[in-house]
Amino acid sequence: MMEPPWAVRIEDQAPLCVMTMARGEAWVVPDGGEAVRLRPGDVAIARGPDPYTVAGDPATAPQAWILPGEVCRTADGVDLAEAMALGVRTWGNSPDGSAVMLIGSYLLDGEISGRLLDALPPLLALDGRVWDCPLMPWLGEEIVKDEPGQEAVLDRLLDLLLISVLRAWFSRPEARTPGWYRALGDPVVGRALRLLQNNPAHPWTVAGLAAEAGVSRAALARRFTALVGEPPMAYLTGWRLALAADLLRDPEHTLAAVARRVGYGSAFALSAAFKRERGLSPRAHRASAPAD
Repeated sequence: MMEPPWAVRIEDQAPLCVMTMARGEAWVVPDGGEAVRLRPGDVAIARGPDPYTVAGDPATAPQAWILPGEVCRTADGVDLAEAMALGVRTWGNSPDGSAVMLIGSYLLDGEISGRLLDALPPLLALDGRVWDCPLMPWLGEEIVKDEPGQEAVLDRLLDLLLISVLRAWFSRPEARTPGWYRALGDPVVGRALRLLQNNPAHPWTVAGLAAEAGVSRAALARRFTALVGEPPMAYLTGWRLALAADLLRDPEHTLAAVARRVGYGSAFALSAAFKRERGLSPRAHRASAPAD
């Protein structure tokens, strides 16, 4: 909740942040590119880790900085966490501020999510006048509650909002929609993609996949490659290794267990494929990746 003049510099390096206005208006100002104006019902997604500023007016200088680890301070290092706390998940410079923004940040990144999110621009916005989402009023009601299971409720609502925004965005002509996402709407290739995504451990072949999709092997290979941009088995390899890369973030998952979950017969087979496609071993990837 903010009262003008206000501006907050976001430098938390979150991979993704979803913002929507419940009351008043605000500007999201990236370091590069055009500022985006948000009114009630509008929603914006900012892709990190690049910093940006959120303000009541683009010309207002920041008074607060949001840093990694949910640290909030002034330019000279004064902590603002307590001074600007206004209640349950509520923060700002005035309890009756004319601008109320709902914000949700995704702090962890992953290979699977990156396959879609990497196609997004650094900052996108949807106008609430042409995109009506019933989730936003519900999110506004739930975000200030402090009841059992509230964090789980908010996480799911934020996930649903993000999915709704992505669906709406990728339906626009200016969106750089990945080929596999468009192909999900195809009755043949879409079924094949869902089979590969939902059961990567199955010993798939093009012939077996074609039988499940109800077409010939040649027809599936041709149609899949044309719509997705790569052959079915090449897509499956990339999908399996992306899943493996995400699973390897958890040190409790052994390499053998990860191999079984993503369709490789042994830890050695997964290691060989991982190193061949990515240029480093699973062990080296695990050592370099942030922990979940």
